[in-house]
Amino acid sequence: MQTKRMTFPGRWLPFALLAPQVVVTLIFFIWPAGQALYQSLLREDAFGLRTTFVGLENFARLFRDGAYLNSLSVTVVFAVGTTLLSMTVALLLASTVNRMIRSRSTYTTLLVWPYAIAPAIAGVLWWFIFNPSIGIVPYMLEMVGYRWNHRTSGSDAMLLVIFAAAWKQISYNFLFFLAGLQSIPQSLIEAASIDGASPFKRFWTIIFPLLTPTTFFLMVVNVVYAMFDTFGIIHATTQGGPAQATNILVYKVYADGFVGLNLGSSAAQSVILMAIVVLLTVVQFRFIERRVNY
Repeated sequence: MQTKRMTFPGRWLPFALLAPQVVVTLIFFIWPAGQALYQSLLREDAFGLRTTFVGLENFARLFRDGAYLNSLSVTVVFAVGTTLLSMTVALLLASTVNRMIRSRSTYTTLLVWPYAIAPAIAGVLWWFIFNPSIGIVPYMLEMVGYRWNHRTSGSDAMLLVIFAAAWKQISYNFLFFLAGLQSIPQSLIEAASIDGASPFKRFWTIIFPLLTPTTFFLMVVNVVYAMFDTFGIIHATTQGGPAQATNILVYKVYADGFVGLNLGSSAAQSVILMAIVVLLTVVQFRFIERRVNY
């Protein structure tokens, strides 16, 4: 069977169609990334009057800085917690909705709404819910003997930002998991049911292996989301505190660059953050993808 090959009537039409995306990539990614890499090799005073080329000294200082190493460990805990929580809850909700017939579209619409909320607004909502003075959750926890206070407890603050970030991302994961579940042939599940497989065994041996492409894709997306897109949540809830307990890498870039006016160190941190995300993505595609069944 021969496939029909698409041809363009004009020679410059393909370039014209690609031009908008290329321009956007150059302006909003290549240019800022190049500028950050250039600034990471410099040291500027707070007033921007004098610039000194220092080479890799900004990078060397970062790895000798205890606050930056703490930010690395905080980011790992935050990214892992957010990814696991958001994907687990989304898979559970998608499995439940997938079994519905009449009300499936209604539940899907309601579950998608949180994704339309800006990260800063999501952070404010969860800040009110867990506020030690007026929040409903601290009031309920105090009834069982636990005093919640994310202003003084680093573990409470970390749980708060993980809950807020995961809640924001559940809708996105839910849509992909639901689409993946609906693409699984029902005959496979019915055959396993006839053979006497329990619901848990059917899920673990048939459904979940067939969902591995979707799970792998979402794992990559969620790690990138936790690394970059959660600045608004951190800024609206804890601002990196208490005692740097929630000061993730992307927020430390802002704090050192825009608040502390240490542009060289901030640029070096942004370069390292970008390299970490690229390395994680390469590792995931290089090793974890081998366990994916397409």
